[in-house]
Amino acid sequence: MFSDLPASFLQMSAIFLSIVIEALPFVLLGSIISGFIEVYLTPEKVVRFLPQNKFLNILIGSFAGLIFPSCECGIVPIIHRFLKKKVPTYTALPFLVTAPVINPIVLFATFSAFGNSWLFALTRALGSLILAQVLGILLGFVWTEDILTNHQENLPLHGHKHTDQGQGHFFQAWVHALDEFFDSGRYLILGALFASSVQVYVPTRILTSISSSPFVAILILMVLSFLLSLCSEADAFIGSSLLGTFGMAPVMAFLVIGPVLDIKNLLMMTRVFKKTFIRNFILVTVLVVFLFAASLEVLL
Repeated sequence: MFSDLPASFLQMSAIFLSIVIEALPFVLLGSIISGFIEVYLTPEKVVRFLPQNKFLNILIGSFAGLIFPSCECGIVPIIHRFLKKKVPTYTALPFLVTAPVINPIVLFATFSAFGNSWLFALTRALGSLILAQVLGILLGFVWTEDILTNHQENLPLHGHKHTDQGQGHFFQAWVHALDEFFDSGRYLILGALFASSVQVYVPTRILTSISSSPFVAILILMVLSFLLSLCSEADAFIGSSLLGTFGMAPVMAFLVIGPVLDIKNLLMMTRVFKKTFIRNFILVTVLVVFLFAASLEVLL
């Protein structure tokens, strides 16, 4: 039966399956952890430990993802709740940027995806932390006005409402984890399908012409990351499949900007943040990520 299929289709299928099989355990583990954090870590508990110093708050927000990982698929509603509980913007927004990247699950997934290389994992974390610091400083000392819309509704994670309290926190955590796993899995499958199709069906001369100009390649992979809207537990495996064609700097741009700006996050942000802030947020994010990736291209 399979012998009747085109060789190119079989090659694409093999690449697709290898990406999905390698990434699924990380997506599952990340979803389980996210589910329990969502239920047991309340905004009130976070506010209780925040200091008064702005710079310390920026640092705490930037590095909190090491302890409290969260997938970017549900980070906007979490940030919304934090802000409603009076967590400073210069703490909450750095957490939005770094939590989906510097948490242990994603760091280890990036390490594994790039052939057990800490260089790629730590470089990705560095880019995310730089962006978080820039946004935190701007929010702490420049953008002092309110950034939230007047909408008072609570955003459900992934478009679903929580289960009743009577069902128990433990059950709620597993419901959320299952919801996030299937939500993240669909983006993984779409991304893996796209990446495998590019490797097989896009003519090499086109990819070569793009990658011959690294700064153009950086911009293209930033746009690609936005369009694919991959989960941060899985995007490293897509990025590693593009490494041989585009090089390290464009792939790093792909990995750093993806968890911050994608289609699903942007749509959710429009319900939480004012349009003026969203425009500034996009502008700063794109500029900082491009300069970071461009610096890598020059230095490496």
